[in-house]
Amino acid sequence: MSNRMDNEIKNANPNGHGGYERQDLQISGILYFLLGLVVVTGICLLGLRGVFAYLEHNEKGSQTAVSPLVTSVPEDSRHVAPGYPQSAFPNPKLEEDERGQLDDIRMNEEKVLYSYGWVDEKAGKVHIPIERAMDLIVQRGLPVRAQGAASESPAAKKETGKKPSNSQPAGKAKRK
Repeated sequence: MSNRMDNEIKNANPNGHGGYERQDLQISGILYFLLGLVVVTGICLLGLRGVFAYLEHNEKGSQTAVSPLVTSVPEDSRHVAPGYPQSAFPNPKLEEDERGQLDDIRMNEEKVLYSYGWVDEKAGKVHIPIERAMDLIVQRGLPVRAQGAASESPAAKKETGKKPSNSQPAGKAKRK
């Protein structure tokens, strides 16, 4: 008996409506819901605006007076005007734009590394681009001290008054 029920195909709707519901929501119900949603949202916004206006008024009333010695203070000290800290406070200042300041430092360093310029004009010291400095080192080589001069102590030079020979290390006396 269960086999026969499983094999049966039920195509007909028992209500006789043709397979779908004929009664849908009315457009007016959807429009009333949306209108009510807009009205409630507007009332909430107006209520929040009133609450914030009340809190703003109370906060301005309880704000402490600014010292008469301080100049160029904005009227409302709770809101910082653009450019205010740079004009009012002395150095050192808090970093406001770390990435921008770091970029400026790196650009200045690169300008020094890749350009010619004076380090000390009175002493005649200049800086040259790093690429040119490396080329000059390759051409001329690094300055090298003589081997005897590197191992000799300054005190030994003063005592003898002459430079020891390179055949014997400084500080060792000949034994006879």
